Amino acid sequence: MRLRRALCLLLLLCPAGAARAESLRLVIPEMRPVAGEMIPVTVRGEYERQITLEKLSFPDSPDYDWMQLARDQWRTEQVEGRSVRVFERRIALFPRHAGPLTIGPVTHRLTVVGTDAPREDLPVTAEPVTVAVAPFPVEGATLAARSLTVTDALSAEPGKLRDGETLVRRVTIEAVGAPSHLVPPRPIVRAPWLISFAAPEARTQRLTPDGPVTTVTWEWHLRPSTGDPAVLPAIAIPWFDTEARQMRTAEIPAIPFGYASIYAGVGGTGHLPAGQVRAAALAITGGLLAGCVLVLAGLGPRRRDDVLKALGRLSPVDPTRIAVRRAVRTGEPFALRRAVERHLRRWRALGLPVSGQETARLDARLYGRGGDAVPFDAGAEAKAILRAVDGLRRRSGR
Repeated sequence: MRLRRALCLLLLLCPAGAARAESLRLVIPEMRPVAGEMIPVTVRGEYERQITLEKLSFPDSPDYDWMQLARDQWRTEQVEGRSVRVFERRIALFPRHAGPLTIGPVTHRLTVVGTDAPREDLPVTAEPVTVAVAPFPVEGATLAARSLTVTDALSAEPGKLRDGETLVRRVTIEAVGAPSHLVPPRPIVRAPWLISFAAPEARTQRLTPDGPVTTVTWEWHLRPSTGDPAVLPAIAIPWFDTEARQMRTAEIPAIPFGYASIYAGVGGTGHLPAGQVRAAALAITGGLLAGCVLVLAGLGPRRRDDVLKALGRLSPVDPTRIAVRRAVRTGEPFALRRAVERHLRRWRALGLPVSGQETARLDARLYGRGGDAVPFDAGAEAKAILRAVDGLRRRSGR
């Protein structure tokens, strides 16, 4: 009985929450990031002592890039019935590669009003947190963003230029949630029939509380150098949509290019004549490689590109399709995703239709929220993707 009374007296004398020490922790949302995707990190401290000075340095690492999104916030909150001073710092962190990523520890060095001395040092440390980072779905630049827009501005109608006129093409890319160094460099625009000059690139990054917003502007001055009308091919920019949790492809569109006076004297639709397609098919089946080379050498740049694409479409051997089947045998989902992307990239290069939704189910399994609950069968996934691609080809008649 005496012991119980003593304990009750002790509880009455101690202020509520006195046993709780100052705390610091890293707050990271539940997510399955890919390499290059922004991981929002909040460093949150809860303090009861009177603070006179403070300093916190977020640690650098070869495994990630980071930036502070806003000024530190200090405010008073009620936490478990106690009035505490809350500190928050918002960080955007970008993993450089796949694998387990350790963030922290982080130490907040405080100077507080002491009990026996005017001031005393009080370091408070947040324990490290480990995040599993998935491989980026495709090879190359790891561009992940909440949204990405491409604006293509032309100074004139590219297929009807006046004789001697130079076309100015300005392409602006805005990537929300991506840092400037992860937006790919300016693509090279080059062709035998083209005189091209690239203006200096403009690249800016604006910080917002929700992450960086990057704007990149590319400008080219373009002029035909021959009398052969041609087409500037489309330029694909693959990026990972962090909201939909799947890969997308932004495109700088293809444009017809040439002087109006030249197009006025050109008949037909500009497509490869049927006779040339049949000749190309005979060259493949008969093995008349030398004759095919001679034919190609006598064609203009545009016709040559059409013939090469036709040859690729008619070829019975598709190395990227073979690579997909090889990836299926490994049973490794990320290897399958990369092999599928190479296959789709080849189809785009040959001018074959791609809907952009072929990998939606696979992306949901690998990168979506709760994706672990989605069953994975490499063979079934690959068959579904290839069936969708082949169906698009049959419907387009190519």
